[in-house]
Amino acid sequence: MTPFSLHGIGVSNGIAIGKAHLISNALLEVVQYDIDLKNIPHEIKRFEDAVNTVRIELNKIKSQLPSDAPGELGSFIDTHIMILNDKSLSVLPKSIIENEKCNAEWAIKKQMDSVVNQFDQIEDQYLRERKQDVIQVVERVIKILLGHSNQIAVKNKEKLTILVAHDISPADALHFKNHKYAAFITDGGGVTSHTAILSRSLNIPSIVALQNARSLIRDNDLIIVDGTEGVVIVNPTHEIQKHYKKIQDSWDNEQEKLQRIKTKKSITQDGATIHLFANIEVPNDIISVNASGASGIGLFRTEFLFMNRQDMPDEEEQFQAYKKVAEAMGKRPVTIRTLDSGADKQTALDNKKISPNPALGLRAIRLCLSEPKVFMTQLRAILRASQFGNIKILFPMLSSISELRQTKLILERAKASLRKEKIKFNENILIGGMIEIPAAAISADIFAQELDFLSIGTNDLIQYALAIDRTDDAVSHLYNPLHPAVLKLIALTIKSAHKYKKSIAICGEMAGEPKLTKLLIAMGVEQLSMHPSHILSVKQQVLTSSIKNMKASVLKLLNLNEVDKIETLLKKINQSS
Repeated sequence: MTPFSLHGIGVSNGIAIGKAHLISNALLEVVQYDIDLKNIPHEIKRFEDAVNTVRIELNKIKSQLPSDAPGELGSFIDTHIMILNDKSLSVLPKSIIENEKCNAEWAIKKQMDSVVNQFDQIEDQYLRERKQDVIQVVERVIKILLGHSNQIAVKNKEKLTILVAHDISPADALHFKNHKYAAFITDGGGVTSHTAILSRSLNIPSIVALQNARSLIRDNDLIIVDGTEGVVIVNPTHEIQKHYKKIQDSWDNEQEKLQRIKTKKSITQDGATIHLFANIEVPNDIISVNASGASGIGLFRTEFLFMNRQDMPDEEEQFQAYKKVAEAMGKRPVTIRTLDSGADKQTALDNKKISPNPALGLRAIRLCLSEPKVFMTQLRAILRASQFGNIKILFPMLSSISELRQTKLILERAKASLRKEKIKFNENILIGGMIEIPAAAISADIFAQELDFLSIGTNDLIQYALAIDRTDDAVSHLYNPLHPAVLKLIALTIKSAHKYKKSIAICGEMAGEPKLTKLLIAMGVEQLSMHPSHILSVKQQVLTSSIKNMKASVLKLLNLNEVDKIETLLKKINQSS
């Protein structure tokens, strides 16, 4: 058979070679047929039973989450349970069955199409992609109605099996985690889709947004998945297989070698210590933090405690979560970022304040200052937990010094309330600010004087500096961390931190990108915080670096004004240092 290739979005690196295993798309099999009036009650009961079966399945999956499961899996399953319980999917299809005298499969699919159409009217890319969660939930119900099995491959062939699906739900992904598949590829999904997020947690080569993979690939076709380049090769020739097998072996060997440096201190060849921290979303992420050999937690994204629920976590619930992390880390630092919701991270608080442009609206510290009771509750919980470990507080999305002073005032009120109640906390807790708005980077000199440390959030800094929505495929190619303006803003922030002898960290995606490690540490960054799975790759770059030898080249790079020239010089720096 003639080889051909498909191109999508690579969301998890690595090479996989194996046989395709197609996962059925139940939605494509739904047909409409009439139901006799006397059989309507039975059809409604069949629908209710299917919904209840899926509800039981999802709750069972959640209750059986393994201790090392990525924290976001539980949150995503909660989202699917909420969607299933929504009246638009659990009640309205019954009216369609009654009124149109049609089968249950057709009724829920028709209702799903109506709900999905509403999502398509939403301008925000992230929120639009949430329609996939609705589709995944409905597909589970339809599979029950159609009597489908889970279609899981034979266990002894898993390591040679590549799953091919229209899309993969969080619950399915968790099920796959208990197996050892080589890779998975999907027609749907985007860079911010749950499928993409989960694939990085599963740590197997994965590609999304292939569009027609499921219709073009047949069961048992031999395929190669290049997660790094986002390419799928179907029916490769012997020579192509041989080429990719070499790449695969090289990749696997590199991953094994990285384990050898896990216990090594992160020190450059000329003696500079670079602290490598981990980003976490929920307390259970501590397992992967410890497995990575991280020096601490550089970013605890607390908004994940607030997401996928109708209420807000109270002080005691938050206190217990922060305390658990602090105690588990011992003397290692834990930087807790206060609620950074809004834009692509929606909570019950955000649902009350819909903005026409969420990324530029009432979010992060702005939202907290507009809801002082919610903010005070979180600050009290963090302060209470501070006596159980080495906790620091990080305020997100600061844009002006007056905003920072309002924030500090509420923090002082939280401290005063605890003192009044004679509740212990660390009186000398360190506070920092995230520099992720260009205005804050330009004003970093002022922020450095009023804070104990600074942390650069490169994801938003790049987005705001370049006026690019990185979740929008139409302009995502313009999202470039090596844009000269972005590098100048980072350099300006580092300079301000050094001037006032304050520590400086980077906690965005740039921190976990090995090809940028040498550049960042030569610019003067002392701390890098990233997904735990990236720590060893970054550490390898630190261990082979000499800041002294790179200094002149990096200064030259920062004076360049063209991205291609910056990239060329960066390659030389990475090869020579």
